Amino acid sequence: MIPPRIKSVKALDNFGLEIIYVTNEKKLYDMKKNLSMTCYKNLNNIAYFKLVKSVETTLEWPDGEDIDPNDLYNNSILIN
Repeated sequence: MIPPRIKSVKALDNFGLEIIYVTNEKKLYDMKKNLSMTCYKNLNNIAYFKLVKSVETTLEWPDGEDIDPNDLYNNSILIN
């Protein structure tokens, strides 16, 4: 299943991502579990982490880091 498109994202100070999908689902994704991975090393800098943007069904950062859309959607906690 392809997850819904992302309407907006807000990076939180605790390395969480507050995501609102076009379905109006509001979800929270905890990025801390990913930060030890080599491909996400730049995201340990909170200023860089906050440069996240939504692209279709996933999130991206300036240097190309992204998250699998299914992981992002299925492993987020519904908060609305």
